[in-house]
Amino acid sequence: MGEEGVAEKEAAADGNNTHFVLVHGVGGGAWCWYKIRCLMESCGYKVSCIDLKGAGIDRSDAGSILCFDDYNQPLMDFMSALPDTEKVILVGHSAGGLSVTQASHKFPDKIRLAVYVAATMLKSGFVTDQDVKDGVPDFSQFGDVYELGFGLGAEQPPTSALVKKEFQREIIYQMSPLEDSTLAEMLLRPGPIMALSSARLGGEGESVERVYIKTMHDNVLKPEQQEAMIKKWLPSQVFALDSDHSPFFSAPFSLFGLLLKVAATSAGCM
Repeated sequence: MGEEGVAEKEAAADGNNTHFVLVHGVGGGAWCWYKIRCLMESCGYKVSCIDLKGAGIDRSDAGSILCFDDYNQPLMDFMSALPDTEKVILVGHSAGGLSVTQASHKFPDKIRLAVYVAATMLKSGFVTDQDVKDGVPDFSQFGDVYELGFGLGAEQPPTSALVKKEFQREIIYQMSPLEDSTLAEMLLRPGPIMALSSARLGGEGESVERVYIKTMHDNVLKPEQQEAMIKKWLPSQVFALDSDHSPFFSAPFSLFGLLLKVAATSAGCM
């Protein structure tokens, strides 16, 4: 039965007590995970997909979100509200890795495993120039790709950014089904880049196990950037997907299978 059959068998073995919490990247939303959520819930898993501030159905204006703590507050509120006895598998995509790291530092006892999918994995956030080089997309090869927002005025640095529609498929979704990149074109919102660049995450906690899933044809967070972050802050396991930056669209069954695999082998399942 292929990947789907293997995934379903692993899901049945794992039982129904695993709770995945999925966090989107810049400009995305809970909607990005619709294929993964469907696969997980069909196999009996509990799934929560978070909209960060100014994303998805949260109506906040990205131009007014100026600090990372404000942007990430929906995830912090969600984690705070979890029962003390519950431990989740926290999955972050792209800049959602920053959100996962902050949650891991603040709620280590509520996180069974942190999974970074083509994600920014920096222990302390953007502290050094090297952190920026490793963790911030460089689109210079594509030209002028951003629509910028200036929430503090035209004379001030930009507060938000959105990849222009004519570049989105080429950069973010080049291996994804056309219907998914079309959906994304309709739903992507400006991301609060000033807030993201201000991310300082402390970095005291080391108790949460981490896994990294690389995307080998990524035009956003390039494979060499992912590898640099992996080497700097070694996770317990590293996997690779033959996908673009958006494997939840371009390789959903492969991503689903990997998430089940790491769930089954994480400490909380032994």
